[in-house]
Amino acid sequence: MSSDTPNPIKFSDLSLIEPVLSALESVGYEVPSPIQAQIIPHILAGRDVVGQAQTGTGKTAAFALPILSRIDLKKVEPQVLVLAPTRELAIQVAEAFKRYASCMKGFHVLPIYGGSDYGSQLKQLKRGAHVIVGTPGRVMDHMRRGTLKLDHLQCLVLDEADEMLRMGFIDDVEWVLQQTPPQRQIALFSATMPKEIRRIAQNHLNNAEEITIKLRTTTAETVRHRYWIGQNDQKLDALTRILEAEKFVAMIVFVRTKTATIELAEKLSARGFTTAPLNGDIAQNQRERTIDRLKKGQLDILVATDVAARGLDVDCISHVINYDIPYDTEAYVHRIGRTGRAGRSGDAILFVTPREKRLLYAIEKSTNQKIDEMQLPSVDIINENRVSRFKELINETVAAQNLGFYQKLIEEFVAETEASIIDVAAALAKLVQGDKPFLIEEKKAKTKKSSDESPFGERGDRGERSQRSERGQRSERGERGERAERGERSERPEKSKRKPKLDRPADKDMERYRIEVGHVHGVKPANIVGAIANEAGLDSAHIGQIIIEEDYSFVDLPQGMPKSVCKHLRQVWVSGQRLQLSLASEGKKPEGKKPEDKKSDAYKSEDAKSAEKFGEKAAEKKPRPRMKEGQLKLGKVGKEGHAKAAGERSAGAEARTHSAKTGDSKVKKPAKREKDKREKG
Repeated sequence: MSSDTPNPIKFSDLSLIEPVLSALESVGYEVPSPIQAQIIPHILAGRDVVGQAQTGTGKTAAFALPILSRIDLKKVEPQVLVLAPTRELAIQVAEAFKRYASCMKGFHVLPIYGGSDYGSQLKQLKRGAHVIVGTPGRVMDHMRRGTLKLDHLQCLVLDEADEMLRMGFIDDVEWVLQQTPPQRQIALFSATMPKEIRRIAQNHLNNAEEITIKLRTTTAETVRHRYWIGQNDQKLDALTRILEAEKFVAMIVFVRTKTATIELAEKLSARGFTTAPLNGDIAQNQRERTIDRLKKGQLDILVATDVAARGLDVDCISHVINYDIPYDTEAYVHRIGRTGRAGRSGDAILFVTPREKRLLYAIEKSTNQKIDEMQLPSVDIINENRVSRFKELINETVAAQNLGFYQKLIEEFVAETEASIIDVAAALAKLVQGDKPFLIEEKKAKTKKSSDESPFGERGDRGERSQRSERGQRSERGERGERAERGERSERPEKSKRKPKLDRPADKDMERYRIEVGHVHGVKPANIVGAIANEAGLDSAHIGQIIIEEDYSFVDLPQGMPKSVCKHLRQVWVSGQRLQLSLASEGKKPEGKKPEDKKSDAYKSEDAKSAEKFGEKAAEKKPRPRMKEGQLKLGKVGKEGHAKAAGERSAGAEARTHSAKTGDSKVKKPAKREKDKREKG
């Protein structure tokens, strides 16, 4: 089954329970996306489904809304399990469940993922939750510990299955599937359908309904696409800067909800921009008047939702601002279609929070359109534009030639006060400006270190866009390590100036660790990166060289890793093996590894300090002196034996000396020599 166009039905037509519909109404969602319209009825009916659609098409709501409509709130036990490839996605899905269940009293959802404290997760699991959202590794750990029991599981969701395959979690996913009750419902979502994912669907799903969503992915070639990354509380200031720096004729600012259209329009109006909201709750005649004002140039900015702006045909729109990134990739295409019309050039700017980068990548992939990152206009540029506009306003006012009364008034004032014309003009400009500063000043940079300077702890937002290239470089290093191991590099050492892979020490500020999984287990660099990044809460950009050996591997990680993180990583499973993480210097280590630690004492871990202290004490101990003759108390038999042995040793020494002088290689034993003497005598 496939769909090429949005379905016009409403959420109220999909048999969702009233509390869920109320929550959708409160957040301003009006109509379902294509995948939501097709998936929701099947999940409500209890059927297994396979949904193939790109990220950003609304898959989360497609399974969350019908699942919430079937939850039994009286049973506070895991009824639904959602597996997600990354902790960020797990958090987003859990937040979506919480948002859609805002009108369902007593509902509990719990995200569990690597890098988070076990203690808090155990407490929340004991307290009970209706929906569990987690990464495969941490879910497996809790299941093995017995802290997560799925005896009453009704539905299992595999979100972004192809991503889990790419990150090496597919074996973990199959293990979880085998531990779940046979009568549970399964919903599988994937942007692509590799053979491994299709095999899982065939082996574990029962008569699944397959839903494929095809998107329109063309955008006008005359439109320039850009994006800016920032937090939600920075969006208004960023938009204000762009409005002051960009030259635009008319602009549409897209937001997700009806409430946001009104709030943002009011804030922009307070900042001096002619703005109006446009959403589904506004009466039709008022909407028509608003659009007419936009066409006549009486309105600069329109703040709208996707539904309200559909079918909007205004040629003068030069800019489209995606204040809220669309969840539906096709919605982005529809939004951008409002500018660059009739062969005109247009600008599309996308606001992206760090958590929403996945949606940005999905838009780029589905539209085959590269979106360039933009920098916000600087303070100097904004101030120059303000001065330029002020001068233009003066010229326009002078050209109007309706200044007779004011000229006479100023002449009288100058004659009475003897003030200069310049002073009077400056005073009038100040009077018009009021207390609001004409020029803006650069905000002082915060001295507090940002959370993303440290690779550990709550990672929250994944890296900037440049990290994709860094991840690619890391993968290339891993691949080079594998080729070197197979001998491709060693066949032509005279042509390569690179050291053999085991002679290459860890990079600066990195330590080399050994993990007990290698080629024989079928491990790949991506498997190792995915496991460590998700389970340790470590940004993938902070993972260095990966060297895969026959039955073990080496990986470079930041110096000074917390003991708790190392302890947890020892228990993590990759390709059916526990990592058993340990410092390479403690066991078998690569050749050329320099064990000395260059860190200062202030940054050394407690373990390192303890080891050094122990080593100093050991060095202070003097070697035990050799036993002197006569120190042992020997019995009668012991004394005789000791004397006899001493005599034999002395005789043996004399014989060896005699042999060396005479060249006789045969040395007679002392007892044999005494016998010979007696026979001669």
